[in-house]
Amino acid sequence: MTEVQGFEWNPFAENTYVVYDDSGECVIFDPGCYTDAERQALRAFIEEKKLRVQRLINTHCHLDHVFGNGFVSRTWSVLPELHRSEMPVLQRYPQVCEYLYGISDFDPSPMPEQFLEAGTVLHFGNTRLEILFTPGHSPGSLSFYCRESGFVLSGDVLFFESIGRTDLPGGHTETLLHSIREELLVLPGETLVYPGHGPATTIRHEKEYNPFLG
Repeated sequence: MTEVQGFEWNPFAENTYVVYDDSGECVIFDPGCYTDAERQALRAFIEEKKLRVQRLINTHCHLDHVFGNGFVSRTWSVLPELHRSEMPVLQRYPQVCEYLYGISDFDPSPMPEQFLEAGTVLHFGNTRLEILFTPGHSPGSLSFYCRESGFVLSGDVLFFESIGRTDLPGGHTETLLHSIREELLVLPGETLVYPGHGPATTIRHEKEYNPFLG
């Protein structure tokens, strides 16, 4: 059984996820840990569960989702993996921190050595995560579907009764809505959705109550 542990961190209330199974292997998604206390909370959870970090995945590379990339990379010797279309977003991370948000104490992110491809499967331990291409919030947003355990990590694409913003560089509303309808709403209704912000939801709930998808 694959399990998901979420943490809400940084000034943007971003959700970081540790996905793990009974093999003891785990993957860290969107490490948003910004303060020393947040970084140590992530380390403490992984050490308490005796997990072995295999990969660092960014669903997309807006600053609140990559604040902890440097820490995770240094601590567990993994480099970020993302869709190739997100590279311009990751490369702008220092400028966005300093010039748009006035954040000067950010931790730089290392660059990836390999990229994730939509339509492939991410393997670790006994877990398979299907990689879905869901652009619109950002140019290379990815979602990750675990068919066996019935959940999807949606990044900032689909939220509880909401959707991702599209007013940032590379965002596009019609592209986002197409991604949601073609890649996420086709999943079984009971599928748990773990979003990049806010509470978990289900595909069925969003089909019925999300005002943006009517």
